[in-house]
Amino acid sequence: MKKIILTGGGTAGHCVPNLALVPVLKEHDFDIAYIGSYEGIEKKLVESAKIRYYGISTGKLRRYFDLKNFTDPFRVIKGFAEAYRILKDEKPDIVFSKGGFVSVPVVKAAAMLKIPVVIHESDMTPGLANKLSYSSAEKICCSFRKTLDLLPADKAVFTGSPIRSSLLKGDRAKAKSFTGIRSGNYPTILVIGGSLGAQHVNEQVRRILPKILPKYNVVHLCGKGKLDPTLNSTDGYVQYDYIQKELPDLFAMSDLVISRAGSNAIFELLALKKPNILIPLPAGASRGDQILNAEAFEKAGYSYVLQEENMTDESLLQAIQFVDEHRFDYIQTMEESVESGAVKIICGLLNDIAEEHR
Repeated sequence: MKKIILTGGGTAGHCVPNLALVPVLKEHDFDIAYIGSYEGIEKKLVESAKIRYYGISTGKLRRYFDLKNFTDPFRVIKGFAEAYRILKDEKPDIVFSKGGFVSVPVVKAAAMLKIPVVIHESDMTPGLANKLSYSSAEKICCSFRKTLDLLPADKAVFTGSPIRSSLLKGDRAKAKSFTGIRSGNYPTILVIGGSLGAQHVNEQVRRILPKILPKYNVVHLCGKGKLDPTLNSTDGYVQYDYIQKELPDLFAMSDLVISRAGSNAIFELLALKKPNILIPLPAGASRGDQILNAEAFEKAGYSYVLQEENMTDESLLQAIQFVDEHRFDYIQTMEESVESGAVKIICGLLNDIAEEHR
């Protein structure tokens, strides 16, 4: 049996695509373990999938001034030592990294131990963690074809974005039972702020509830610590901080999705053929990757994009009305997409490299 170590964390988007690979990796006869941070969201996600999990120390790779910038390098060094020890004990045939700050010490330790590494870059432009890992990688997979131009030509492979097969098997009736949302002829809007939440989006959606609830039901995934208890008894509105197990059912019930524009999220919407409004993180709060992701999907005709700095009650209401009126046009365009098969492509690549190095 071959052995693979998966790594990536900090947000669900750096972990969930790894979990999408697990069923097919098992078909390729891989024993699977995961290295993440001690307390990151990836720990809960991986352990709930019953995958062997190792935690290491991590330091965030910030592009701005913060006092933690002076202490985090020491955490990274400690994380490298911990990752080195884990890899030496586990002796994997290959390491697959989905990025995020926890992945860098794992990738560097693997390179020192001469364990082959494959990286996946989700966004249109490479993130800092992956950039730091390029030199240690044998292959770099990417979700967008245009990203190939930004990667080392001898390492770059277009694969698309891995999507969990379970996401496509949701049950609308189960979602209605789980949420207890009102019955009747109410299309459902699903609002997703990501695992960390999106406070500005949360506030904007809540402000327009009186105007949209007469026509729509709203299921709101707010992010940890961002629930509003004053809205708990609002007819047609339900809120959760974060949903994992029931998410496929919520997608099945939804008719329109409002979401951030992280790569994992938007490719899931594409796979599900869900009409959507993307509100990317503004450039001041990120490196601008979500803006580029959203622009690419808007250009392809998959999404309606509303920049956060331009978001008002009126502009969000107009966006909802426009997407609702043109929902079948969006669905038809998404059905014509050929961006699929990433899980099999990536797992095949991992299997080939692992076999080659055995």
